[in-house]
Amino acid sequence: MIKVLIVDDQNLIRQGLKALLELEADLEIIGEAENGENAINFISQLQPDVVLMDVRMPIMDGVAATREIHKRFAQVKVLVLTTFDNDEYVAAALQNGAMGYLLKDTPSEELAVAIRAVHKGYTQLGPGIVKKLLTQFPAVTVSELSPPPSLAELTPREKDVLQLIATGANNREIAQKLYISEGTVKNHVTNILNRLNLRDRTQAAIFANTFSAYLNN
Repeated sequence: MIKVLIVDDQNLIRQGLKALLELEADLEIIGEAENGENAINFISQLQPDVVLMDVRMPIMDGVAATREIHKRFAQVKVLVLTTFDNDEYVAAALQNGAMGYLLKDTPSEELAVAIRAVHKGYTQLGPGIVKKLLTQFPAVTVSELSPPPSLAELTPREKDVLQLIATGANNREIAQKLYISEGTVKNHVTNILNRLNLRDRTQAAIFANTFSAYLNN
């Protein structure tokens, strides 16, 4: 059972999320908090596995709370869930320890999948978020960098998967576009991360963006 704490200053949002996520047999909503300060107090008491964190809240916002949680409760995973896809919010949340960033219009079933993935240590970014994140990094031309030898070890299919990761596609979307199973996609993603010595999908997206010309060869 994955224990989830919902943090949002709007009671209606908290109640809606709770009602939807409680339909998932492996998710348990153990508490709600209306701001980051209350969230930290709840974490001390309840020890959640995953925190669903809003960004804009009174007293302590989601970015500041995420930073404090990352420092004090390293085992707790933070998944930002907000209406704002502002570049600064995305970068600040991830830089301060968030494991994912989704918008509130994310379908409930996809949110549940993201919670499970974050709980396992995988980064989860909503559609379009990867492109926004990439804008936070200095532009580098291919001529300035040489790809690592391990790139040549990727199969053509793994390169296809890597390119789709760079667009922000999730495993289901990749499977549909490549006409393969989600299980096969997961295996490809694992192989890609291991061969390129990358930590997560975010690093894979940045890698793909940097060496996109080589992926097309």
